[in-house]
Amino acid sequence: MESIEYLRREIRKWECGASTFLACPEAGARLLNWHLKMADGSIRDIIHWPELESLDDIADVRGGNPILFPFCGRSFDQGVLHYWHYAGDRLPMPMHGFARDSKFEIVEISDRGFSATLIADERARRCYPFDYEFTILYRFHELSIDTEFRLANRGEQAIPWSAGHHFYFKVPWHEDLSRDDYHISLPAAEAFRHLSDGTLQSVGRVSSEARLSDPDLYDRIHVGMKRNPIRVSCEGPGFGIEIWMGSTNPPPQDAAIVTWTESPDAPFYCVEPWMGPPNSPEHKRGLHFVEPGKTGIFTVEVKLV
Repeated sequence: MESIEYLRREIRKWECGASTFLACPEAGARLLNWHLKMADGSIRDIIHWPELESLDDIADVRGGNPILFPFCGRSFDQGVLHYWHYAGDRLPMPMHGFARDSKFEIVEISDRGFSATLIADERARRCYPFDYEFTILYRFHELSIDTEFRLANRGEQAIPWSAGHHFYFKVPWHEDLSRDDYHISLPAAEAFRHLSDGTLQSVGRVSSEARLSDPDLYDRIHVGMKRNPIRVSCEGPGFGIEIWMGSTNPPPQDAAIVTWTESPDAPFYCVEPWMGPPNSPEHKRGLHFVEPGKTGIFTVEVKLV
């Protein structure tokens, strides 16, 4: 691991065999980029990061892996956007929570990765008025990443959460291919759309195999995974991607995979493992609680195969 300067800010770089990982642990515990040196000397991006002039607005950058905590997606309280309801109070909650906008303190950093703990500021305390410690752990390997979320309850009441990842995978990863050449294997029992009032609209059963060019995949929430892993592959040569969610096979039934991209020609495609669907505090599906004195854990592995 080494520290390097990037856009007038210190970031960290890990080289693990053919893989290189770049991260800014103090700014949202943000993984910026993962790229791989191929046998012919070319470079393939696994996690996309765009060309920038500044890191001042890192939370809004379409790239890397933003951390979604304490809740994923949009939160509603009786149809009112960016709020949630707890113990009789209406509390604010930004899109995807506040972790991606927060400062983190490095707990441990080594040649294997890092762990960092969220520093709760006044906004975080307004949104999420609990006594807790939220820690992100990354471990880097030549062909994989291990991640772990830890929510430690230091208070005297149960804490709700439903966190997740927002991986921006580089697609296409071959210049002469298009999204139509890429497949996703996503064996879900059910899928949803998240409506503008916060409710989940079922789209029923969906095919477990699809092309990334399929417009029906856009902004779709998949639950009831029949097995790990989720796979993304292409018809060209090179590695595919597997996402392992949780420590069981199959994953927890309310765990969600969200498929999203910004536009048909965006240089990325997001496959996002979440603890549950968006707006979980209201509809309760995928909402988890950490009891006083306990620690909740959510693990995700991304590997090349």
